[in-house]
Amino acid sequence: MTRIFHISDIHFGLEDRRALDWVAQCIAREKPDAVAITGDLTMRARHREFAAACEWISALGAPVTVEVGNHDLPYFNLVERFVDPYRRFRAIEELVEREIDLPGAALVPLKTTARAQMRLNWSKGTVGKAALTQTLAAIDALPAGCRAIVACHHPLVEAGTRGKALTRGGSNALAELARRNVLAVISGHVHDPFDLIHPTPNGPVRMIGAGTVSQRVRSTPPSFNELTLADGDIKVRVRNLEHVPTRDMLIEDVPENALPPRAEGEPVAPVGAVPAVDPPVH
Repeated sequence: MTRIFHISDIHFGLEDRRALDWVAQCIAREKPDAVAITGDLTMRARHREFAAACEWISALGAPVTVEVGNHDLPYFNLVERFVDPYRRFRAIEELVEREIDLPGAALVPLKTTARAQMRLNWSKGTVGKAALTQTLAAIDALPAGCRAIVACHHPLVEAGTRGKALTRGGSNALAELARRNVLAVISGHVHDPFDLIHPTPNGPVRMIGAGTVSQRVRSTPPSFNELTLADGDIKVRVRNLEHVPTRDMLIEDVPENALPPRAEGEPVAPVGAVPAVDPPVH
């Protein structure tokens, strides 16, 4: 049995210190086989936010892989954003977009964050040809019998909503991942946990989203996912500060625009959906 703690959207600068201490204690006590952090380490990619985030991550004492979120690229220094966008990750650069090999599985990164896009909203995801090619090559290079868990920041497609695709190139990427029989695609960005099976022309793909451990909560309290791998399957347990049962933490859809958090007074997304599997509760 292999366990992965899936954490996302830490947002140093608006972090929840109580939630971060709780997560760090869980990791220290339970010693998962790996920790996958699916982006948005900071609020505005400020140097002090990165310093705090890198210090927290470096102290976790577990194998960690870190994806880059849209909040992690420089907001106020456009020269750095375009010339050296990962400069502020240097304290943990060996962890960024890192593959982690596990018994029978591997965490494989997929970049969905771009320094610029041909649309006004750069916070949304995009899967470029080079990024997808790199991920597919890494999956194809895995040993026989080893299945990939693909880690990215943005959910690759919307699930049950009417708006446009959340991530440009996401549908094509998901279809290509289906060809490789991936175990799941794990992501963050929407600040609420979900566990869905999404159909593609090449077969279904499981999509698992983590909530946030920041103050930028949306519909559910601060949380992270505990993924248990056994017998070629993943069981999802959403661990949260309020001890809400896992089933009630999972949302039905990826929110249409995926722009956390909601504005004050804005209605919340529905909760309480039935997940794709029957996970244990917490």
